[in-house]
Amino acid sequence: MSLLNFFEWLADVPWSVDLHESQYAYSIIESVHVWAMSLFFGMTVMFDLRLLGWTMRRVPVSEVIRRLQPWTIAGFVLMLISGSLLFFAIPLRSYQNIFFRTKMLLLLLAGLNVLIFHSRIFRDVAGWDTDALPPRTARTAGALSLALWIGIVFSGRMIAYNWFDCDRQPQPGIINFLTSCTATEAGP
Repeated sequence: MSLLNFFEWLADVPWSVDLHESQYAYSIIESVHVWAMSLFFGMTVMFDLRLLGWTMRRVPVSEVIRRLQPWTIAGFVLMLISGSLLFFAIPLRSYQNIFFRTKMLLLLLAGLNVLIFHSRIFRDVAGWDTDALPPRTARTAGALSLALWIGIVFSGRMIAYNWFDCDRQPQPGIINFLTSCTATEAGP
C-alpha cells in the first residue's frame, strides 16, 4: 500500500468524514489550533528575542526559559493535538498540499534546532546565562527558530488555499511531483 492509498483510505474512514463534515467540530478544533499556536509562538518569540539579546537583557536566560517553558509546552501540546485532528479531518488533501508538506519539513527542522539547542548550546548556559548578548551559537539558534516558526505559521495559513490542489489540473510538472498529483486527476 502506498502513502497515497493510505491517505485515500483514511479520508474515507467514517470518523474522518464526520469530523470534516461536522457543523461545529472542525471550526472549534481549528480555533483551538490557532489559539494554541498563538500561545506557543508568542512564548517562542519572547525566548528567541532574549537569545538574540534584543530584549530582557538583564534577565538570565535560564530564568526566561524557566518561566516560559511550561506555557510553551502547553501551547505545543494543544497545537499538536488540534493539528493532528485537523489533519485527520482532511488527510488526502493535506497530504497532497504543497504548503502542508512545507510546514511539515519546517517543523522537522525546528525540532532539530530545539534538540541541538538543548543538547549542546544550553548545556553550557552557566557560562553565559547573565550576558546581555549570548554567544553566537545561541543567537544563531534563536534567529533560526524565529525564521523557521515564521515559515511554519505562513505555510500553515496557506494550507487553506487550493492553488495547487490535484483537482486543479493542469499544473506544472514540478507541482504535480511535489504534491504527488497525477495529471489524470484533472478537475472539471
